[in-house]
Amino acid sequence: MKIALLGYGRMGKTIEQIALQRGHEIVLKVDENTESYDITIADIAIDFSIPSVAFNNITTCLNNNVPVVSGTTGWLDKFNDAKELCKQKNGGFIYASNYSLGVNIFFELNEYLAKMMRNLKQYEISMEEIHHTKKLDEPSGTAITLAEGIIKNSDKKSWALNVTNNKTEIPIVAKRIEDVPGTHSVEYTSNVDTIDIKHTAHSRDGFALGAVVAAEWLVDKKGVFTMKDVLGI
Repeated sequence: MKIALLGYGRMGKTIEQIALQRGHEIVLKVDENTESYDITIADIAIDFSIPSVAFNNITTCLNNNVPVVSGTTGWLDKFNDAKELCKQKNGGFIYASNYSLGVNIFFELNEYLAKMMRNLKQYEISMEEIHHTKKLDEPSGTAITLAEGIIKNSDKKSWALNVTNNKTEIPIVAKRIEDVPGTHSVEYTSNVDTIDIKHTAHSRDGFALGAVVAAEWLVDKKGVFTMKDVLGI
């Protein structure tokens, strides 16, 4: 499989290593210094760029009939436009806030726990995410996905960064610490006990492997998909 890497930072380089190990060819590496490129030489593109260029990368792929896997967060105000373009062009598109196979299991666990906690009003919910200091968006896309999973399965209406006095909001504390790949926790606290679930990434390899697995799955498919489709969960 011929892969184009749109974004060649630390994640892009890790994805390259995993893809090569799995027998794929990297035919294009696009970073902030790349002025122009021919996306059509690739069978599929994997976008881990930056929020300001992600949507343009995705539209370039879809307009040229190249399926695209995107893991860039912070651009989702245009997500519906990307989905609509994919449908118009009969393309293939996967977006995930986190491609780690373990995190996607964690997403499912989070929703299941939220359903069980829904009627236990004595518990207060909170979230925390920790990432490396070079992460541009805050809170992380993964934290937002977790919050959305809780909102879907509870009486919470929204999330708020760091502090909230609104009982219908989920407070998310975002921390930036050097060399932390990603840690996410959800905590339910009452006067008598605490229930918490947590996912800790030990390296970027898990994110990269999931993105390559998603690309392998998507390459011959048409439509807008998620990691639930890739993993069959």
